[in-house]
Order: sequence, then C-alpha cells, then structure tokens
Amino acid sequence: MAAVNPYLTFNGTCEAAFNLYKSVFGGEFPYIGRFGDMPPSEDGKRCTPAEADLIMHVSLMIGDTVLMGSDAPGEYGEKLVIGNNYSVSINTDSREEADRIFAGLSDGGTVMMPMENTFWGAYFGMFTDKFGIHWMVNFDEKPEA
Repeated sequence: MAAVNPYLTFNGTCEAAFNLYKSVFGGEFPYIGRFGDMPPSEDGKRCTPAEADLIMHVSLMIGDTVLMGSDAPGEYGEKLVIGNNYSVSINTDSREEADRIFAGLSDGGTVMMPMENTFWGAYFGMFTDKFGIHWMVNFDEKPEA
C-alpha cells in the first residue's frame, strides 16, 4: 500500500523551516541532502556556488508521517509562489505500483520528470495533474535502514 506524505518547497529557507519543525515535533532528520551533493547533469553542469548549500531534500518523521521538503533554486524548480510550494508525495511498495499511480494521476496533466532511476537510489517522477496539484511518485530501490 502506498504512503502519502506532504512535500513542502521553499525559496532558500528550507533548512531554517525544518529546524523549526524539528524543534517543535522532535526527532532527527533521517536524510538531509544539499544541491552541492548532486552529481553533474548529463551536460556536465553543476549547481552554482550560491545554490550548493541549499536543501535538495530533507525528511522528518512526525508519527507515522514523513514531512519532506526542499529549496527550489534556479533551474531545479519552477518559480516559487505561495500556492505552488507543496506537493503530495506517494511512496510505493513496487516499481509497478509507482508506474500505475504515475500513469493514472498524470493523465491529462503536465509531466515535469518522467519515472526514472535516480542517483539517490529511487525510481522517481514528478508531475502536475490536470487539476493543478503537484505530485511526486517514489519507489525506494534501496530503502533507508
């Protein structure tokens, strides 16, 4: 069965926001990655020095829910405005389930990233559905310990 979790997007304040959330809810970050940790793109481009310390992905357990977030600098995200700064993230139990959910929900919408293997060990894709809702679909090939 898929797990549904909120994914928040920030304009350079993700780390500060998640430090606040951690101070309120407790716990630790199972993962925190920065844009500077990313390998170069296929054309050899890397993030700018100003973007290197921004958050590419962070997660915080709150009960049975995972609150996730990232910054959206430059070419890594659409122009951030209040209202498009969240997504619904679906974590699936299999690649097949990820493909089924992605195909069904993205039909008639706009695919930003088709389902593909990622450098962080997941099978992942992103889209906006035909109703304007942002979605992320993820299957962890190598689940966190």
